[in-house]
Amino acid sequence: MTTKPNVKIIAFVGLAGSGKSSAVKYVSEKGYPKIYFGGIIYKAMEEAGVDISWESQEKFREEIREKEGKDFVVKRAVQQIKDLIESGQNRIVLDGLYSWSEYRILKREFPGTVTVIAIVTPKHLRYQRMERRPKRPMTRQEVDERDWAEIENLEKGGPIAISDYFVQNDGDLGKLHKQVDEVLTSCKFIPS
Repeated sequence: MTTKPNVKIIAFVGLAGSGKSSAVKYVSEKGYPKIYFGGIIYKAMEEAGVDISWESQEKFREEIREKEGKDFVVKRAVQQIKDLIESGQNRIVLDGLYSWSEYRILKREFPGTVTVIAIVTPKHLRYQRMERRPKRPMTRQEVDERDWAEIENLEKGGPIAISDYFVQNDGDLGKLHKQVDEVLTSCKFIPS
């Protein structure tokens, strides 16, 4: 499939507690369709009869990629993106690009259309956010262990390091939204 010239895809990346989900929610509430990479994992877990928790999700994600390849999630995401494009969507939001392999596949499948935006946050703020999270809160040690597992086992550091834009999320939601709008205008996802 040749990507249509007016298609723009943005992929948000970031470690746990960075505010990535808040940025995605903000953009998708503007009416843009989103593809949640974690949702692909959750669906596979449900199909396999695995209960969803931080520990089981991390273990399952690594096992499924070991068994079916590092491209397990992105293959399904690519098909969802193609379906959205065929249905007439030309602005798509990706939530949760995890690995270097996924990054490379997206760039190859949709040349010139994918913009990666890293949401970065000082670690002490990520700790606070994860401890206060209403659903599935995490301790500081759990945050560290998740970071290490995602960087070492899922190659998550690569897409963050090579992102096209970086949003420093060290303030309130208003500041985050303002910065995201600036990036979306800069990369021509939304008109200026």
